[in-house]
Amino acid sequence: MNKKWIMLFLVWLMMFVAYLDRINISIAGPTIQKALHISPVAFGAVLSAFTFGYAILQIPGGILADRIGAKKLLVIALVWWSIFTGMTGMAMSIGFLIVARVLFGVGEGLENGAQFKLIGDFFPSKQRSAANGLFLTSIALGPAIVAPLAVWLLKIAGWHGMFYWFIIPGVIMAVLIGFLIPHKPIEGVVHTEITNRKGLRATWSDVLAHPMIWLAFFAYLFFNIAFWGFLGWMPSYLSQARHITLSALGMDASLPYWFGFLGLVILGFLGNKLLYRFRASLIAISYLLAGVSLYIAYTTGTVAGSVAGLCAAAFFLYGGFGPIWGVALDLLPDNLRGTFTGFVNFGGQIGGFIAPLIIGGIVSATHSYNDGFLFMIGGVVLAAIALFWLQGVWLRTRQATAENTMSAGA
Repeated sequence: MNKKWIMLFLVWLMMFVAYLDRINISIAGPTIQKALHISPVAFGAVLSAFTFGYAILQIPGGILADRIGAKKLLVIALVWWSIFTGMTGMAMSIGFLIVARVLFGVGEGLENGAQFKLIGDFFPSKQRSAANGLFLTSIALGPAIVAPLAVWLLKIAGWHGMFYWFIIPGVIMAVLIGFLIPHKPIEGVVHTEITNRKGLRATWSDVLAHPMIWLAFFAYLFFNIAFWGFLGWMPSYLSQARHITLSALGMDASLPYWFGFLGLVILGFLGNKLLYRFRASLIAISYLLAGVSLYIAYTTGTVAGSVAGLCAAAFFLYGGFGPIWGVALDLLPDNLRGTFTGFVNFGGQIGGFIAPLIIGGIVSATHSYNDGFLFMIGGVVLAAIALFWLQGVWLRTRQATAENTMSAGA
């Protein structure tokens, strides 16, 4: 098998395990809230604890990936977060639970820059949207599979035991990554929209001076308000607002993620081929359609209609992942791929941190999820605005580059 596909399969498996471990607490959420007498606003703090630890390690994790190598960093990350997955199961108080989730987030925060660096190193520009789409199908399939699995483990082992069982996949992946991930190709795969004017290796100041990187940063921040609100609160919404039983919750909570998987594959390949030059607009339209779907999900009068709306929202929310990381990798110079994918993802995790807290506060204050849905819809609308803006800057930059090349040739 070609090296790049071996690498992609291994990081896919790793991200799959990461999402098993991230989402299991959402499935166990109603049970944990009852067992530890936690209010919705306090459980929002528990969910945000992960994204706090996850966010603060994005840039350091990216820098470490550029300096010590992606493979070594991924093994360290897997061992670290597996330990704190188990520690989550030991919680007997909300304080312990929050600390365990912060430290769990630290471990998972180390991985992202390294994974996207590998994809940028192994795949050329016109393959990155599809490569990222395929890679990130793991973030849809992980939750889809963990929902019924976590419900089953909750029944036979309780919520404490459920977290102990989830230690095992991370340990297995640490061994596989350590022994099987291939070395970087001898000649790197380089494509970037941001270069140093003197022809030298690009620096932090070169990248931060470019408006497109900031537009990507804020687009991902606003998107994650909706995405992490969706991930963290969907099971509780279905259980508490739609009154779905625990037995049915596993299936209903997993169904949207299968649609997310389809969105990742379909929009990822559209961003690779037909709409390569218009990927930012493709993502923006997808986010707006996600907002419409979220509105349908909470306003419809039936459970089936609500689940259908959540499925459509998942299709469009997840569908933007492949193209947006294709765009981000094309913006970034070869020597700073890990650092600046960590930077863009740091923006995303700011949104991921505030969303569960604010939605939890809204639910506690209003005893309704409606305004929480409106908050998520606002996030995708703002993300779409940033992406349409980025598309315009991108096209003007490409046109100016083409004109300069023609003038130089003449």
